[in-house]
Amino acid sequence: MATTPEDDGCSSPPLELKGRMATLTVVRVQTTDLDALVSALEQKLQEAPNLLKGAPMLIELADGVAERDIGLQRLVVLMREMGVVPVAVRGAGVDEGVARAVGLGILGAEAESPRRVSQAPGNQREPSHDKQAVPSAADGHRAAEPSAAGSGSEEADHNRRGLAPRVIDHPVRSGQQVYARGRDIIVLGAVGTGAEILADGDVHIYGALRGRALAGVQGDTQARIFCTSLDAELVSVAGNYQVSERFEADVRGKPAQISLDESDSLRIEPFGKSI
Repeated sequence: MATTPEDDGCSSPPLELKGRMATLTVVRVQTTDLDALVSALEQKLQEAPNLLKGAPMLIELADGVAERDIGLQRLVVLMREMGVVPVAVRGAGVDEGVARAVGLGILGAEAESPRRVSQAPGNQREPSHDKQAVPSAADGHRAAEPSAAGSGSEEADHNRRGLAPRVIDHPVRSGQQVYARGRDIIVLGAVGTGAEILADGDVHIYGALRGRALAGVQGDTQARIFCTSLDAELVSVAGNYQVSERFEADVRGKPAQISLDESDSLRIEPFGKSI
């Protein structure tokens, strides 16, 4: 018969509940054509398998798209067969009973936003040890957009004005996540594969960027990413992201800056190139 140690008053509790911002990939459903939706998701998986395979995903129903119109149960089954992990759903057309029956949580409109996997190739929109965000499967290239981003670029820029940047004076290793809330972040070292750097403002990396870097995660479209050697898994500015498979040869392994152009498309350029 199994026994349990006596409680001496010093033992740790069996569990702790903590609130954290989590990185999710948002699959924004904009059609009731399930075949077209599945085909688009399969294409995104082929383009970035290392990023999306096994990734937790949020299913987001666009306005006018109801759960009953797409067959949420069937969609969840197909997504799991593809090797992705749908964990929650949100949208006005969600049937709570159906969602819970297929093991999905339900997020409200103001809940923490996830990373979006865009249906179009190229740039895409998607958030320290305590923070995470989401890419989406919608047109454009939008990945992470925390719900607070609704305040827009102007307010996001105002909130970080006057705050000293967060400085990390050591390399950031695989599995680590560092977030600078309301300010810029400076990393004095390399960012390893599997590591993630996030900031409401700019991201400066004085070393090789091999993991993920996300600037302007609260919606600041003026934010930028700077690194001395670009070999990232993913870069994102204000939710517009791009994965490594789509980097041009002239920026790989070189000093680079990442920003948004006038049309809010992601722009990746070597240092010294005029903008």
